[in-house]
Amino acid sequence: MSVSLILEIHAHADHLSAAPHLRKSLSATVSIGSHITDVQGAFRDIFNLGASFPVDGRQFDRLLAYGETLGVGDLSVSCMHTPGHTPACMTYVIGDAAFSGDTMFIPDYGAARCDSPGGDAATLYRSMRRILDLPPETRIFVCHDYGSDDRPYAWESTVAEEKDSNKHVKDGVSEQELVHMREERDATLFMPVLILPSIQINMRAGQFPKAKNNGVSYLKLPLNAL
Repeated sequence: MSVSLILEIHAHADHLSAAPHLRKSLSATVSIGSHITDVQGAFRDIFNLGASFPVDGRQFDRLLAYGETLGVGDLSVSCMHTPGHTPACMTYVIGDAAFSGDTMFIPDYGAARCDSPGGDAATLYRSMRRILDLPPETRIFVCHDYGSDDRPYAWESTVAEEKDSNKHVKDGVSEQELVHMREERDATLFMPVLILPSIQINMRAGQFPKAKNNGVSYLKLPLNAL
């Protein structure tokens, strides 16, 4: 078995991507949704990177469009654009499995936050409903779970389970209700602890910023922008 594709769900704000290590180790290509350019544009301004930082996604090997289909051996990977948490979020559907990133969580955790640059709660609602339009038996694999006193950590649910009991977007919850809840809750959340280093690395496909004339790479720390 050989690995040919590394599929980024989005530019995460709470950890660094291992894509460069995997790319080098496995001779695989790194792909991400084409709207990573929106994320790059927003954060180029926040970090005041100027024209020296291109915002056309060239840092990645391939940019994926909504509806694009990839072949991996005998498997077919359908690329579903599911923005809202960030503009570039993707869900990858492979057979009866959907890898939803931070767009869809386990039912008792619901929906992702939408307060990062380019995030939008109404857009998130529509993206989640698009995932819930998949066949009910489709398995949904999530990026994060936080567990609870009532259950151990989990990473898999189904469309049927989410439609029945996702606390933020189950059947019967309106877009207006989700937007009100998300905007009210997001206003109380602290900024992700690692967003400043993570975004600067992850929007570069996991690479460090270009080294200065002393051979050292630096990250910026905006004091009053986020």
